[in-house]
Amino acid sequence: MPNKINHLISLAGLVLAMVLWASSFVALKIAFGVYHPMVVLFGRMVVASICFLVLFIWFRHRVRYTKGDYKYLLFMALCEPCLYFLFEAKALENTTASQAGMITALLPVLVALAAAWLLKDRVAFKTWMGSFMAVAGVCWLTLASVPTGDAPDPVKGNFFEFLAMACATGYTVTLKHLTHRYSAFFLTAVQAFGGSVFFFPFLLLPSTRLPHHFEVEAGLSILYLGVAITLGAYGLYNFGLKHIPVNKACAYVNISGVIKD
Repeated sequence: MPNKINHLISLAGLVLAMVLWASSFVALKIAFGVYHPMVVLFGRMVVASICFLVLFIWFRHRVRYTKGDYKYLLFMALCEPCLYFLFEAKALENTTASQAGMITALLPVLVALAAAWLLKDRVAFKTWMGSFMAVAGVCWLTLASVPTGDAPDPVKGNFFEFLAMACATGYTVTLKHLTHRYSAFFLTAVQAFGGSVFFFPFLLLPSTRLPHHFEVEAGLSILYLGVAITLGAYGLYNFGLKHIPVNKACAYVNISGVIKD
């Protein structure tokens, strides 16, 4: 019975995570319209890290580090949020939020391939068929896209979103490997703190425009991204992945594109 309850909670958590992720594209667009992307990315990581520091007092006793796992933890955080957010930021500079959201339909395909190869997961035939239909739809979307004011170079933007999905694949497979030993809270905290350290040097680059004033809507978007997405959505997704096969959990990513559209 406890396993069944965890399974149902995990499914509900995955759906809620996708709803939150769908809203993140819009929040990013709002924040990027006012602040430099590196300021936004660093800001959301710091907001999430502060939340974890506040909550850590209740969860610190659950952390039991296993020797040698640092390489997996570092690789997981490097894939996502670090490289993933860099590519997604470039994607949203060149394509629309709706098209970027649709590219996420490729994630189940990439994860299914990686899981079958690395985790020896069995992938059902209907899963392959649905995934390849998603690939066909993404290809059609990209080829049919035309430049607009909000999407000056949609093909380039969609390519960067594809690179983001490749990073998400590395993150998902590594995360699944780690969920057997660590809680979703700890793994999400590693992402937040790792992202804060990774994005800080970008603030020192001459090309990064540091903010000289505070815009309420953009500021609230960064706060939302840090609390609701980095803390909430990633926490729910990481918990769901602990109790559900990786290829099935990633299939829920398609919900994000449907909701956002």
